[in-house]
Amino acid sequence: MNEALLASLAPTRRASVEKALSGQRLTRADSLALVGASGAEHPALWAAAAHMRDLTRPAMVTYSRKVFIPLTNLCRDTCSYCTFAVDEDSPRAKTLSPDEVRAMAEQARDLGCKEALFCIGDRPEVRWPKYRDILRGFGHESTQSYLVAMCRMVMEEYDLLPHPNAGIMSERELRELREVSPSQGIMLESTSERLCAPGGPHEHAPDKKPRTRLAMIRRAGKLRIPFTTGILIGLGETEDERIDALLAIRDLHDEYGHIQEVIVQNFRAKPETPMADAGEPGLIDLMTTCAISRLVLGADMNIQAPPNLSADYGPLLLTGINDWGGVSPVTPDFINPERPWPDLDLMAGMCAEAGYPLRERLTVYPEYALNAEWVDAGVMPYVRALADEAGYPRSQALEVAA
Repeated sequence: MNEALLASLAPTRRASVEKALSGQRLTRADSLALVGASGAEHPALWAAAAHMRDLTRPAMVTYSRKVFIPLTNLCRDTCSYCTFAVDEDSPRAKTLSPDEVRAMAEQARDLGCKEALFCIGDRPEVRWPKYRDILRGFGHESTQSYLVAMCRMVMEEYDLLPHPNAGIMSERELRELREVSPSQGIMLESTSERLCAPGGPHEHAPDKKPRTRLAMIRRAGKLRIPFTTGILIGLGETEDERIDALLAIRDLHDEYGHIQEVIVQNFRAKPETPMADAGEPGLIDLMTTCAISRLVLGADMNIQAPPNLSADYGPLLLTGINDWGGVSPVTPDFINPERPWPDLDLMAGMCAEAGYPLRERLTVYPEYALNAEWVDAGVMPYVRALADEAGYPRSQALEVAA
């Protein structure tokens, strides 16, 4: 680690960085000392985080080749920044039929995808009566039942590994999905209760309550489910509150070992939403939050930043991330449809030029993919059919653009 860069840090901030680089676990006080950087301190934090990543990891960055399957865009919650969820009477309301899912899965398989990301709103049948009729037409009484069936179908018929992001679920529901998918996920977003108060972005979203989300992530840990979560920055939270969210994730991972990756996602304002005029985090803010996430979560955690949410995503490699998340050659990002995925060939070339060749991974990370403790016995044959001995997709050399 460059001593000149370290010297640019304020004494308490430098002490926390040096403690993290020595492999020690940062306390909350240590972690809070990392926030508030300015000027030349930013590159020092970025470099320290990148150095921590490079101490234990091969020089590469990963991504998952996926198809994004929005099974339904109905939800019982209303968030102030979301354009994905709509009312059932909206002309944009859409619930995919089994045949539509099949068509998407077939195209994805033919284009080399390995992951089927199922994204739906929280329990839409509770709020929308017409949707309940649609489910019954498909032979199901609940979104959960339909989701389980579609996960099983794409896995068994199209060799895609499902990754459900299906909102708040009970232990029984998580267990049912574990039997048809190797990994699952839900964004924590924030542990700030203020954001759920009147006037906050989660005022009308009971499923976004921090305690509710943390309880579900805990249930997933008890069930030994490789799990994706993360923080969403720019909703009105403070930097201290970002630290608290990261520490909450770290505590759960320390207890159960199931957090396979942590996403650092930047809020993007969308027209025709209550937060349309809200300020967005800048690139420096995002880079610094990624770096702090690495220093707080440690060298072994997989840390992702979505490349399509930044106009210039290349600099994020300087901040200690090691993954870009799912990138689809088939479907748009239905949560952020205005933000297209990067071209994979251009992305591979950029990563290689930066010294971190791009490598494909499965939706379940290599650390978990071939471990019977983490993957259900009924799912493991489908994982093994796709994975090499290291847990990466078969015949996947590092991807470097010609």
